[in-house]
Amino acid sequence: MTRDIHPTALVDPQAELADGVTVGPYTVIGPHVQIGTNTSIGSHVAIEGHTTIGADNRIYSFASLGAPPQDKKYAGENTRLVIGNGNTIREFVTFNTGTVQDEGVTRVGDDNWLMAYVHIAHDCQLGNHIIMANLAQLAGHVHLGDWVFLGGMTGVHQFVRVGAHAMTAGHTHLTQDVPPFVTVGGNPAQAQGLNTEGLRRRGYSAERIGLVKQMYRLLYRKGLTLEEARAQIDALAGQVPDADADIALMQSFFASATRGIVR
Repeated sequence: MTRDIHPTALVDPQAELADGVTVGPYTVIGPHVQIGTNTSIGSHVAIEGHTTIGADNRIYSFASLGAPPQDKKYAGENTRLVIGNGNTIREFVTFNTGTVQDEGVTRVGDDNWLMAYVHIAHDCQLGNHIIMANLAQLAGHVHLGDWVFLGGMTGVHQFVRVGAHAMTAGHTHLTQDVPPFVTVGGNPAQAQGLNTEGLRRRGYSAERIGLVKQMYRLLYRKGLTLEEARAQIDALAGQVPDADADIALMQSFFASATRGIVR
């Protein structure tokens, strides 16, 4: 097995490190940790708890991964942290394990970019291709969809859900759910438009973006109740190639929303 572990690092003999893993000076890795191929870990990192980390991750100095949840109900249960592949985890980031009051697992998907001082609390569920700028903070049980962007110093209340492709401005305070595609900002957060530039970068056609704009107008510009807006969003089906998936994404989000939406 080819690994590069600095002589000052403390790696428990029971930890499982795959080929190509590098571990920097003074890093500490606990006995219940599994780390995938070609993941690099900087100096002074602490990885503990029942933590599984996939392949090709880049973990920078002073990160803390897998520490117990900051929840007074936690009584030492063997809850977990699961991190996918290809993530960039910058300095002083903290991820906690889950609690038995939820699924018992905090999950981070693939190809996420998590900047300095980001905090992901217990039982959070993150998708793929997410960017969290410096000092973005998630309370417990938060769900982020794919391609979400959280601006710097965004604070997210517990149990909030943020839909795929949504975006927050810097210093946003979120206490309600954010529908897919929507950009929000402020304290309290208010809808400010659509993340159209992000959709263009992901290959959305002008026609498909136009249909997403129609959904936004129904939600935010027509004075409709949420139930009325949802019914009219359903009526948009079949009008634009590939856009039925966007309608389904929006309706699925509403079916799982629990805190009301930012409007």
